Amino acid sequence: MLTHPMPDPVAIQLGPVAIHWYGLMYVVAFGLFLLLGRVRIKQPHIAAQGWKNEDLDDMLFYGMLGVVIGGRLGEVLFYQPQHFFANPIEIFKVWKGGMSFHGGFIGVLIAMALWARKAKRNLLDVYDFIAPLVPLGYAAGRIGNFINAELPGRLADPSLPWAMLWPGVEGPRHPSPLYQALVDGLLVFVLLWMYSRKARPRLAVGAMFTLLYGCARFFTEYFRVPDWQVTVAGVPITSGQMLSLPMIVGAIAMLVWAYSREGRQPVRA
Repeated sequence: MLTHPMPDPVAIQLGPVAIHWYGLMYVVAFGLFLLLGRVRIKQPHIAAQGWKNEDLDDMLFYGMLGVVIGGRLGEVLFYQPQHFFANPIEIFKVWKGGMSFHGGFIGVLIAMALWARKAKRNLLDVYDFIAPLVPLGYAAGRIGNFINAELPGRLADPSLPWAMLWPGVEGPRHPSPLYQALVDGLLVFVLLWMYSRKARPRLAVGAMFTLLYGCARFFTEYFRVPDWQVTVAGVPITSGQMLSLPMIVGAIAMLVWAYSREGRQPVRA
């Protein structure tokens, strides 16, 4: 059995300015977006669409706003509305953690719609382009959650080699942020990157990301203590699973739509 290392959440202290590991993980995520984006631009079917490095820089600015604003509002509205409405100043303390992926997902969709309109790009092409650039950044965010000792896992069998004593809760736990970094993040990235290396029907790559993430998140939720859950036909469903189900259903519908149009339009990224 392991014990959570409880690292200092402050990575660097510069006088009165504290730089937190959680914030640095977002810097890592945005850096990965640029790095992977420059690799993706060189793929022949992407290069044919005329993407430029300057597009990445612009999209990153819009995406940062979408992630931070959407992620925080998602945490407030989807997971802890009573706490934040009772303590509104806490909404702005993002360095403590507490960012909802589902909220950030919606925020980025809106931000990219605004950028696509400004750049006169087809919105579906934009979604397809950025989708493979997202999962590794998500994984970095989950590592930030782990450093902050957030999102404790459910009780684990003490014989499990990586079961972990987690601060603030009793008993050995599954290290759920690491599960989500590996499954929702790294595994989804590998599968999606392989899928997106070839030209696909318009919207197929974006839809495949939505499907892969939705399924991965639904699975890893079984190892995480839910913020809240409901029971449907005797089956408990967590908050994360409730928010992932529309992603799965919507993604399947989008994939069917994308491939049904494949013969009637040029194949895109």
